[in-house]
Amino acid sequence: MIKPNYIVIPLITIFVSVIGSTITTKGMTWYKTINLPKITPPGQVIGTVWTILFILTTISVLIIWNTAQKTDNFKLIIALFVINAFLNILWTYLFFGKHLIGPAIIEAGLLGLSVIILIIFIWPVSKLAAGLLIPYAGWVAFATYLTYLIWSLNK
Repeated sequence: MIKPNYIVIPLITIFVSVIGSTITTKGMTWYKTINLPKITPPGQVIGTVWTILFILTTISVLIIWNTAQKTDNFKLIIALFVINAFLNILWTYLFFGKHLIGPAIIEAGLLGLSVIILIIFIWPVSKLAAGLLIPYAGWVAFATYLTYLIWSLNK
């Protein structure tokens, strides 16, 4: 019998992705009117990268959920994943939903920090699960820089 976490955890990821995608779609009319830096990837690339990152993150959570001892550290790691999901949605809401580019820069920094903290806490439990989050940290660093550049071009 399949464990419930193999269904619930991917469903949570899909939920976060759908919320973000819905907010992004609603903000595209505005997004198409702002100045973008030349290094802005095409939308298809951004969507593909996020899909891959969500898959890697889901695998990371599943590894932790299925292998880590259910200690206080485990509870902290799961709480950090939840905080990270919230921050992921919040950036989309600030940027695409409310068009608040400045606050989105700060929020993107917090999102990146949450990924780094996750990697640090997960590393002793599972190097593989932590390593799966490294591309996420790199992408969020790039996205933070890109958000700053967009803010600079549109202030």
